[in-house]
Amino acid sequence: MTVSYTLRVANARFGGFSALLFRWRGSIYKLLYKELLVFLGLYGILSLTYRNLLSPEQKRVYAQVARYCNRSADLIPMSFVLGFYVTQVVNRWWAQYRSIPLPDRLMCVVTATVHGDDERGRSLRRTLLRYANLSSVLVLRSVSTRVLRRFPTIDHVVEAGFMSQEEQQKFESLHSDFNKYWIPCVWFTNLAAQARREGRVRDDIALGLLLEELNQYRGKCSLLFHYDWISFPLVYTQVVTIAVYSFFAFCIIGRQFLEDPKPPLKGQEGPLGDLDLYVPLTTLLQFFFYAGWLKVAEQIINPFGEDDDDFETNQLIDRNLQVSLLSVDDMYGDLPPMGRDRYWGEAAVQPPYTVASAADSLRPSFMGSTFNLRMSEPALSEAEMEKEAGALSGSPSPAWARTPLLGRFLGASAPSPAISLRVPRTALMPSRLQTAQAATPVPGRTRLGRLLPAPAARIDEEAPETPSLDAGSQEEEEEKVAPSSEATPTL
Repeated sequence: MTVSYTLRVANARFGGFSALLFRWRGSIYKLLYKELLVFLGLYGILSLTYRNLLSPEQKRVYAQVARYCNRSADLIPMSFVLGFYVTQVVNRWWAQYRSIPLPDRLMCVVTATVHGDDERGRSLRRTLLRYANLSSVLVLRSVSTRVLRRFPTIDHVVEAGFMSQEEQQKFESLHSDFNKYWIPCVWFTNLAAQARREGRVRDDIALGLLLEELNQYRGKCSLLFHYDWISFPLVYTQVVTIAVYSFFAFCIIGRQFLEDPKPPLKGQEGPLGDLDLYVPLTTLLQFFFYAGWLKVAEQIINPFGEDDDDFETNQLIDRNLQVSLLSVDDMYGDLPPMGRDRYWGEAAVQPPYTVASAADSLRPSFMGSTFNLRMSEPALSEAEMEKEAGALSGSPSPAWARTPLLGRFLGASAPSPAISLRVPRTALMPSRLQTAQAATPVPGRTRLGRLLPAPAARIDEEAPETPSLDAGSQEEEEEKVAPSSEATPTL
């Protein structure tokens, strides 16, 4: 049975995950305690042999071997090998769960498209959903040991009511070298076509929708079967297993306590050696982590077994059959009386809160991260804005105003429109268009306490800036520019 602890970790609190460490069922201790006992037993036997049975010369040779094994163990990339392997296995495990066929979408379509309150219509709907559930039972028998224990033969499937005696004869009369889980899906399509000819399915669009949902359901059955057929590459599983076992084989030899070959003389203080720990704590932690990773991958690489965290396929079969038949039979055409809801005529609907959740009702609604933004510049009245715009209308616009992107690259200090909502201090529009400018309120800006002027002309339509000229040449240039400015349309 799947071990669920979701409610225990709903809220992050002090010691929340620590309480999970004392659970036995579905825990890493239950998976790993046998391997841990074997590792400790081998380590203890080798330690006793080294301390009590070897001669000084043998201890010296063993010390060389131990140092070599300790260096060799560090050369195995355990984190990379195990991390990538476990990641791929977990992704495959979740994909297998999502490929389990569920009849929820199909039963809604059958209820909406296959009509008839009589016994014939009821029989059509129930038979269609029974065929769909039969297909999932047949494919789950092929991949799940729990389902196979429940339905070891087709006779048990017939006895459970998923298949009739006549259907069993037809099923067994069709000879194929491959799995025949798809046969009930073909029966479904034939029965749906017959219901269309009888007028139970009223148009071809409804029939197409019904068959489309069936194809998605059948596709999940096929995908589940192929996940069982195409296993995770055996080569990678062997590489990871050999890497873990060889790593800890080196650790059993290389992590032993080694005596100092030249002990200090009496009255002399020798160098500090390694601490003599009869139980290697850090090595045990490494064993717990690396071997635990490997055991997790072993458990979820095939989630259709009988481990603690494997999928509850038998309960899924019971749930799918009960819910699907209930939806297409007892609930067909069964609607509660319709009337005015509780909030009829209310403009601002506010569902009630209990005392336990009253604090949530006091929180303001999220309106956007810039909703309460306050501008740094002081607000101006409408008269001041018009006066400032009129005073600056005759001044020539700088180069950065006509080419704001270029001015930004050249370091011009142009005011940012995202920060300031005031009229720019340098006029960016012709003076004759200033009279057409009107201050209009902008929706959604009432919190800013100001009115935004409506734009009168585009910035990028300004004439290029001309260099300063003397009085005579300036009059000639004004005569040339005057006709073009009069032809400018008023926006």
